[in-house]
Amino acid sequence: MTTVLTPARDTPVPPRRRRPRPRTLIALSALVVAALSLPLIFLILEASDAGASNVWHLIWRSLTASLLWNTVRLTVVVTILCAVIGTLCAYCVERTDLPGRHIWAVLVVIPFAIPDFVVSFGWSSLFPWVAGFHGAVLVMTLAVYPLVYLPVAASLRGADAGQEEIARSLGASRVSTFFRITLGQARRAILGGCLLVALVILAEYGAFEILGYQTFTTEIFSEFSVGFDTASACALSLVLVLLSLVVMFGEGALGGARHLSRSGPGVARVQTRVRLGSMTIPVLLGFGALVTAALGVPVGSAIYWMFEGGSHALGGVSLVSAALYTALYSASAGLLATLMALPVALLVVRYPTKWHRALTRTTFLVLAMPGLVVALALSYFSEQHANGFGYETAPLLIVAYAIMFFPLALVGVRASVNQAPVALEEVAGSLGVSRSQVLWRVTLPLVGPGLGAAFCLVFLSCVTELTATLILIPTNAQTLATQFWAYQQNLSYGQAAPFALVIILIATVPAYLLGRFFDRLPVRRHDAKVPSVVQ
Repeated sequence: MTTVLTPARDTPVPPRRRRPRPRTLIALSALVVAALSLPLIFLILEASDAGASNVWHLIWRSLTASLLWNTVRLTVVVTILCAVIGTLCAYCVERTDLPGRHIWAVLVVIPFAIPDFVVSFGWSSLFPWVAGFHGAVLVMTLAVYPLVYLPVAASLRGADAGQEEIARSLGASRVSTFFRITLGQARRAILGGCLLVALVILAEYGAFEILGYQTFTTEIFSEFSVGFDTASACALSLVLVLLSLVVMFGEGALGGARHLSRSGPGVARVQTRVRLGSMTIPVLLGFGALVTAALGVPVGSAIYWMFEGGSHALGGVSLVSAALYTALYSASAGLLATLMALPVALLVVRYPTKWHRALTRTTFLVLAMPGLVVALALSYFSEQHANGFGYETAPLLIVAYAIMFFPLALVGVRASVNQAPVALEEVAGSLGVSRSQVLWRVTLPLVGPGLGAAFCLVFLSCVTELTATLILIPTNAQTLATQFWAYQQNLSYGQAAPFALVIILIATVPAYLLGRFFDRLPVRRHDAKVPSVVQ
């Protein structure tokens, strides 16, 4: 007799547990977005007061067309150059047997610590021909290429080598494999870095002012501070915001075109390093030239002018006082921006919806707004809605920093939250631990390194910030950037040089930590024979 086992038709299927809505995260994220929206609200209010027809007339001036051409062509050229330089540097450091690659991994990041206006000062003070469009291309490329290098290096370090080996086994050349597979795997990282580069260029002021290159930001600052024409400045700022939207949507469309995944289940293939062979010397010379141009010239220029100034170089405002104010404001803003980014990152990663993702992308608009606009927006709301409370005080400046550089904090925090296993949080919740306890005892320890990286990114940016600081600096206080700018504007290069050096020294510490952080990301060791790149 054969017994046939059949499933019980009446066995009830337990209902799928639905995750409760994260009301606290939604509320905190809404507050963050509201704070980030203040500059845009300010622009809309000022534009409405000026009248739609007046604003439309201001936008359609011949000046706007000239500024648009200058800004767009510079953004396109610098973004392409940064994509090429950052990607090639990341490939050489992460995928080849480059001698001293751990040292190069740090040296190519440190230029990010040098303010754009200090790089501009270093080149233009020693080489007067560095000016205009070509000078702006040179300076901005050297200043911001690490924004592409860092994400691409992290992407290449974690990529699966199996696809490259399959392509090679099917007869593809090394060049074809590099362009079709390697760059395909790093596609999103490259585009993400290019997005940051483009937004930073759109909002830059100090470097272009020194080089005499007119863009939207230089004209906006001139309209606000010199001509006191708020309507014209707001109209130009709205055009800048529209440009930023075009850049963001363009990056999103290109980034979603293709996605490469692993070739098989399980652990990714062991990564092998490509032997440079006869290309070793040219590659080393290239790295040396890049580091010399991006790091050596600004530092060397500051040292030269300091000795040229003699005893007068250290006169005037105390370096120690300016350095302490700079470190205090920057550290406070780094902490605030990181705390603001945490609920937004948790919301968009743990509870992904199209609305949450759209919310995250809109926060990047702040990067394209000049610091002057952010400063004036906070001043406006302080005077109009808070009876001047906080105006020209340290807290208002710190809030301005946190708003301006929030997207940088969000990038670091979100990447760390993405890597933290949600299963550990669910296990803790199933054991009866409250959400707040899960956050403190499980989530924060897991995302700690990302929080540190986000803090370093914001700290670096705040140390080098200029335009908002010029507007919101408290009375009887000076930062390194504002005092350097005052001396540089008066052509007192000898007195400006020590402040530039201290800025570089302070910012180099978190830049070094960032370089080491990315260099210590998990990498797949190899014992196989290293193939030659020249065959």
